[in-house]
Amino acid sequence: MTDCKFANDADVIAFARDHSGVFQAGANLGVEEIGDGNINFVYRVFADDGTSVIIKQALHYIRIIGEGWPLSQDRIRIEAEALMQEAEYCPDLVPRVYHFDANRSAIVMEDIGAHENLRHALIARADLPVLAEQLGRFTADTLFHTSDLYLDAHRKKALVARFINPDLCKITEDLFFLDPYCDHERNNVNPLLWGEAEALWHDAPLKLEVARLKYRFLTCAQALLHGDLHSGSVFVCTQGTKVIDPEFAYFGPIGFDVGSLLGNLLLNYAGQAQLPGTDAERAAYQAWLLQVIRDFWTTFAHRFAGLMAAETRDPSLNLPLYHEAFLAEVLADTIGYAGTEMIRRTLGLAHVVDLESIEDGQQRALAEGLVLRLGRSMIMQRERLGSIDALIALVREH
Repeated sequence: MTDCKFANDADVIAFARDHSGVFQAGANLGVEEIGDGNINFVYRVFADDGTSVIIKQALHYIRIIGEGWPLSQDRIRIEAEALMQEAEYCPDLVPRVYHFDANRSAIVMEDIGAHENLRHALIARADLPVLAEQLGRFTADTLFHTSDLYLDAHRKKALVARFINPDLCKITEDLFFLDPYCDHERNNVNPLLWGEAEALWHDAPLKLEVARLKYRFLTCAQALLHGDLHSGSVFVCTQGTKVIDPEFAYFGPIGFDVGSLLGNLLLNYAGQAQLPGTDAERAAYQAWLLQVIRDFWTTFAHRFAGLMAAETRDPSLNLPLYHEAFLAEVLADTIGYAGTEMIRRTLGLAHVVDLESIEDGQQRALAEGLVLRLGRSMIMQRERLGSIDALIALVREH
């Protein structure tokens, strides 16, 4: 552990000037801290001509807590290498990394300030015509090309070793699979939802299925995951999408990444019914969200299937029947992990503004109750639904 924090604004500016390669010689530079996350420090360094970069620095503790919660600084190396790995296959969908400095535990990267956080865009009911296709392409291309379906055995195992990420994985293991299923001190429960929370804490069949999903998360090293692929890690505009913040990256089950995205789309779907606007506006956007979910999965599955057929090198794995079975398993995982994302965002530590921005407590409880019931059904029925249309029918039933 090292205390490498930038001493002042001049220190940040000097680091950007020396390591980005984008500023004119002698340019007048300014800096602002823009990080609104919990873990790291994030700065924007900008010139008078509008040129700018982002610097992200990881210290040996969680930013909002301090040294009382230590955290490995290796997470910033993992993030830098994950971004560069993703850029090999989807360079247009991730910010460019200009420099990684291990001694300062800092990354200098492209500023994507022209894009908006996806979570806020969904709350505002933005029209995002390329979102489903680009998220489907990102997940299919990055996950396939880091799996045993594509990599040889030596390369795959070497990558698994580079992306061992125990500190960040432990956060996920607790927040996804432990805390929401008991009366944990870290939980944040709407008092109006207490009865439903207590029922869930005593739901033995549900806890059994969550244990199965957790064990796959712990042991199923299928591909290099982003690991924290929620709406806050995606930035959007009408023309494009950028995926950021893969510091939770590790090798795990493919359905965890795909399910995290799907779960966040459904969290917004549940919140829409209680957010401001007319009934027609709410219903229209909910219908759009379901179409995005269908198109996202269809793009992912079609593209992943095509990659398996064209690029899988192991002949024992390059079988049409195996490809079909593999994607069926990924869909079941996707639905299950989406359910855990929805439940943990309702009862656990880290809530989402899709629901928290509903000012009336009773209305918020209605949306949260829908999330809990739908999330439970998805976890319990994940292996029986069998298609994205069956999932969408389940959503409509709720």
